Amino acid sequence: MTIRRRTSAVSRGLRIALLLPGSVLTLAAQARAQTPPPTDTVETVTVTAERRAENIMNVGINITAITSEDLRQNRIETPTDLMSQVPNLDVKDNIPGAQQIITIRGVGLDDFSTTNNSTVAVYVDDIYLASFAEMDFNMFDLDRVEVLKGPQAVLYGRNSTAGAINIIAAKPSFDSLDGNISVGYGNYDTFQADGMINIPVTDNFALRFAGETIQQDQGYWYSRVLDTDLGRQDNYFGRSQALWDPNNAISVLFKLEGVHEHSQIGVGKFFGDMSTNGQPCPDFSNPGHCVNDHGYTDTTSNPFDGDWEHQTPYDEDQWNATLHVTDDLGWATLTSVSGYIASRRNFYIDADAGPADDAEFDENDKVNQFSEDLTLAGESHGINWLVGANYSWDRVQDHTPGTLADSFGLDVLITANQVTKYGATYGQVDWPLTDQLSLSSGVRLAYEARSYDGGSTWNIAGTTIPFPLFDTAEDDTIFSRSVDFREALNWKPAADTLVYVSVSRGTKSGGFFDGITTQDQALAPYKPETLIDYEGGVKSALFDSHMVVDGSVFYYDYHDLQAQTFTTVGAVSLIKLSNIPTASIYGLDLGVTWLPVDGLSLRGGLGLLHTRLGAFPYENLSGPTTEPAGNKLPDAPDVTFNGTARYEHEIFDKYLGAIQFTGTFGSSAYQEALNTPYLFTQANWVFDGRASIATNDQGWELAFWIKNMFNEEHVVTATDDGAPLDAGYRIFNAPRTFGVTLTHKF
Repeated sequence: MTIRRRTSAVSRGLRIALLLPGSVLTLAAQARAQTPPPTDTVETVTVTAERRAENIMNVGINITAITSEDLRQNRIETPTDLMSQVPNLDVKDNIPGAQQIITIRGVGLDDFSTTNNSTVAVYVDDIYLASFAEMDFNMFDLDRVEVLKGPQAVLYGRNSTAGAINIIAAKPSFDSLDGNISVGYGNYDTFQADGMINIPVTDNFALRFAGETIQQDQGYWYSRVLDTDLGRQDNYFGRSQALWDPNNAISVLFKLEGVHEHSQIGVGKFFGDMSTNGQPCPDFSNPGHCVNDHGYTDTTSNPFDGDWEHQTPYDEDQWNATLHVTDDLGWATLTSVSGYIASRRNFYIDADAGPADDAEFDENDKVNQFSEDLTLAGESHGINWLVGANYSWDRVQDHTPGTLADSFGLDVLITANQVTKYGATYGQVDWPLTDQLSLSSGVRLAYEARSYDGGSTWNIAGTTIPFPLFDTAEDDTIFSRSVDFREALNWKPAADTLVYVSVSRGTKSGGFFDGITTQDQALAPYKPETLIDYEGGVKSALFDSHMVVDGSVFYYDYHDLQAQTFTTVGAVSLIKLSNIPTASIYGLDLGVTWLPVDGLSLRGGLGLLHTRLGAFPYENLSGPTTEPAGNKLPDAPDVTFNGTARYEHEIFDKYLGAIQFTGTFGSSAYQEALNTPYLFTQANWVFDGRASIATNDQGWELAFWIKNMFNEEHVVTATDDGAPLDAGYRIFNAPRTFGVTLTHKF
């Protein structure tokens, strides 16, 4: 009954949403006829979502663009922070501080393998991040972040079935010598500083240097066994750019960026699966009777306290180089984007979440990747066209010693060496059919080869004596070809209104599971997944651009989606990554920005989702079985909402005061495809705030900020280790943080 009521509520919302284009058009006409007194107007953002600079209001894609000022004022520093700005987006920490998993409109991937790829294509300055290992980054000195929803395969390529995120750094400028510096201090003994300087060396050569450091000397977590806190940070980020325009036609931009982290990750809160009194387990309200296979339990309620017996180091070194070259040929523009990334990480995982020496892993991974993208774009007789070719190569290596000494008396070594080669050609043409109507057609032809050599090697704990019974190995190469497309009709009934309908297809690569295994079949490759999106939307500026509305409705036909299920060996239950044959998703995205009076800005986003998995097979301790159709997709809350209210007003002569509040809501969601009742995220609200005083020229600003104002606690990740460990863990959102930041611009 509860599920039917929730589903019908979403359905009613979507039926109302289908009237959105007509409602907005009617409102737009009324707004033009009855314009209120002039006030501030909403500034629209120029984006490059379709590989050319254009006003976001003229792009027939659901896009959220977050400007540099919005990023700064809302303290958007990691992908997790994007949830406060983008509806129908979920970001969870598989491991706090080490693996951030992004889901858009219910399309994500519940996996932890370094060898796997996100379903959301993340691009940093036009360079695709090829591995989960590269997803742990900070955002500083950016021009903007663009979040594109729905398959973006034509222009963004592989692994963009859910959408794409463009992270775009601020570029050097020839205009003037300028810069900024910020220093701040917050609770948990946290010092943070960042800055940049732009140097126009000549009238056609400029340099820009930017950097950031985060020094957190007290972690969120406390180990009673070690009698110390965990989760400290010692991070440095740096970026250097050089822009050279040798003539009016050619522009060359070179970027070198580096990351050095010597920090700690977080840990999960233990729960037991084995009951000592016959009552169901786990029992989060009364955990005393729920133990693991050693009889251990944790009855404390603080999600950041536990009996973890090992330090949790996290060390990362990464550098990347990017070269952009554009040449205006007169009849077209030729663009080359070349990129190389080298990354190395080491971190320690305490997956049993208790004092036993079980399910603990010392992960070491390396990623090297190279990519080249070449495009030729132009305009002829009102037709905009673009053709391109892309090549990429990446190698992911994993070397992870682990132990299950206390439960099995065994140690394990997990290894992987994966090489992926990808090539594609693509093109898009925008045809004007009438003065108001245009057709956009795009297609991408792609080929991928992925080779994998890896598995698990077992030894008697604390020795080099082999235990070959559980050894696994896979040495294989898989090949795939894909044809992805996008067709869209864009209608401009007025200069400030766009109505669009589209159909698009995206493909995510197949691959290999990289985790602990005891049988070869767990390493068998999984297939590519495909998604077709049927979508319609409207964008309109109302009331003389004092309000902007952006909404869309969509239906996804989803095939062979990749998800974690389980396989068993005797009494041992292990995770296996496999394909679920079918799924469907439909929903709504709605965003509104309104400036009702001078100084006051209101911004809100609403996301509605209905997700449904088809039937799929898996194994439990009773043997092979089939999960019936009807489960929800993981990490896909039915309702998400984000809202920000900001008011600015002159408070003293030459000083400007501002106060801002942000609220983010997510309804409950399951954590995995089986929809296990205790592996879920409960509905939650999180509120942030900021108050500042600045000089009218914005040269100086003093800001007081707080995140998770009311110290809301909710689960973001839940994992059951299964039998025979009979335990699992839950990871919670970050606790309340607050601080002060002083900024100077010059």
